Amino acid sequence: MEFKDLEIFQMVAEKGTITEVAKELSYVQSNITSRIQKLEAELNTPLFNRHRRGMTLTPEGKKLLTYSKKILLLTDEMKKAVQNKNEPSGKLEIGTVETVIHLPKILSTYTKKYKNVDLSLFTGVTEDLEEQVLNHKLDGAFVSESDFHPDLVSHDVLQEELVLISDIRTTSLEESKEETILCFSEGCGYRARFKAWYKDQNLTPRKVMEFGTLETILRSVVVGLGVAFVPRSAVTHLEQSGLIRCYTLPDQYSKIKTVFIRRADAYLTSTMEKFIETIETNNQITV
Repeated sequence: MEFKDLEIFQMVAEKGTITEVAKELSYVQSNITSRIQKLEAELNTPLFNRHRRGMTLTPEGKKLLTYSKKILLLTDEMKKAVQNKNEPSGKLEIGTVETVIHLPKILSTYTKKYKNVDLSLFTGVTEDLEEQVLNHKLDGAFVSESDFHPDLVSHDVLQEELVLISDIRTTSLEESKEETILCFSEGCGYRARFKAWYKDQNLTPRKVMEFGTLETILRSVVVGLGVAFVPRSAVTHLEQSGLIRCYTLPDQYSKIKTVFIRRADAYLTSTMEKFIETIETNNQITV
């Protein structure tokens, strides 16, 4: 049994069709089919149910998928464990919320120093990123601090002050309470803080609009579409330019910490170890 056969098996299980896997790997379909058939012959059991819409796992296939994930994770860990400690290399897949203002500096410092690392960045909201780290889909993620799963460990990155922002035509905090809330999707730490403030004020938002990027939210506030709850550091330039107004909320809603999370039980590779060192060097937490 070859590791590549397990990788292909896992991809077919996830995508449900040989066509998509062949396209992604730049293989001919017959190659994928023969590898799956070889695996089934070796294990003496069918792994997939074939039908017009694609392929689904048999009960035996589901069992193999569980083991193959563990095997491939251990294989990856094994490769990383024997890396040169002074010359980290290989893949590093990191997630982040949209609003980590110091992230470009951290990434730039790291990639310039460790040129053999293939670093990929994925964006999302805190809850989704936490789930992906737990499920080994990401090596780590920059998120808003919360009560994390016990299998995760966190490293401080920076302390932020969140402010409520509106366009310049809105002249008071009371007036802003009537505006549409512009925010990221559920699972965002900033949105959770804003919702808590509304709840404690016995208020119900008139309307909530979700956006995918911070830039779009800020532009929408400037043109008067609604209000948003964002880090002060991300909007100082807009306030100084007279494009928005900022309103300060009590510390229990506005003070928030950004942290980097990773699995506590994952082998600390030199690639990850040097990344954490870079974070700590650029740490913006003030005590």
